[in-house]
Amino acid sequence: MNEPILPISRRGVLVSSAATLAISSASSVLARNASAPAASVSMPVTLTVNGTERSLDLDSRTTLLDALREHLQLTGTKKGCDHGQCGACTVIVNGERINSCLSLAVQHSGDEVTTIEGLGTPDDLHPMQTAFIEHDGYQCGYCTPGQICSSVAMLDEIERGIPSHVSDELTTRMTATNAEVRERMSGNICRCGAYSNIAAAIAQVAEG
Repeated sequence: MNEPILPISRRGVLVSSAATLAISSASSVLARNASAPAASVSMPVTLTVNGTERSLDLDSRTTLLDALREHLQLTGTKKGCDHGQCGACTVIVNGERINSCLSLAVQHSGDEVTTIEGLGTPDDLHPMQTAFIEHDGYQCGYCTPGQICSSVAMLDEIERGIPSHVSDELTTRMTATNAEVRERMSGNICRCGAYSNIAAAIAQVAEG
């Protein structure tokens, strides 16, 4: 049995086309709005960086890394992976080493931040900087600022009795094993592979 053919008027076709166009346009607008970035909000941030108080007005989404590099021109801190996986951006905040690419600057208002520029100068090097030079603890040098900041904070962790994952036994700087030092420094990647030299530099400072 044949189904009856429903008549379609010209008006019906036009109305249907208009409805389709309206739905398509609405979907397009919703998609654009969904993908549009949220409006930025500026916030005042005061940081004590390398002993100097610095006041900034920053987008609330600005990372500590970008605040240091782009707003304070402290470019010694490097942007490597920008995902907290390589350690090139390591700085010391209130005595603790952190990946500055994973932390928003507004989270650290009032904090004390030490970058590689605050550890020493070419005329007055930090002992860790001197040890890295003496033991050739770098090749391309890109990871070196983060390695040095991490090394300094890591030895301080041992001094304060913070155990590592290698052993629950509390050690001192002088008795920390090579394996313990390497484990504590595992968050800092050297793509050139200068790990043995880095460990030797750290050992020299630890014994000093």
